[in-house]
Amino acid sequence: MKKEERKTVSKTPIITSGIVLVVFTIAGTGILRLLGITIFSFMIAGGVLLFIVAIELLTTECGDSEAGESGVVPLAFPLLAGPDAITSVIISYQATGFVVTILSIAIVISITYIILLAINPIYRLLGRRGSIIVTRVFAVFIAAIAVQYIVEGAKRLFV
Repeated sequence: MKKEERKTVSKTPIITSGIVLVVFTIAGTGILRLLGITIFSFMIAGGVLLFIVAIELLTTECGDSEAGESGVVPLAFPLLAGPDAITSVIISYQATGFVVTILSIAIVISITYIILLAINPIYRLLGRRGSIIVTRVFAVFIAAIAVQYIVEGAKRLFV
């Protein structure tokens, strides 16, 4: 990708995930309540979606997706602003309040943006084969996290 295109693709998941997390900070509990969804059901559903993303990362070639769409799926949702992050901001808002939660979101989003902007040096270091290996290894971790969400959600939902 050209430098400008890379910046655009980096901004898209940052802005999208930031908006999603702020919306769920403010209205997450109300949205779930309005829809009759428990936080644990949300964890299970999110875990299933995250598992599907992990399977896709394991089975597709790197670079298959369009540049514009890769910024939103899977980067913005469910990887950056997935069920774990949404659940965390809802709980953080209830425990620590609006300012601390928004500050936390801003810090994490800023660090993530810096990392996304440093993709070229990271790619040069790893190369194509190394990038594929790292993607596959992290896909297994994402799958394990997804299973953990499903198990934890099911445990709390049914116990």
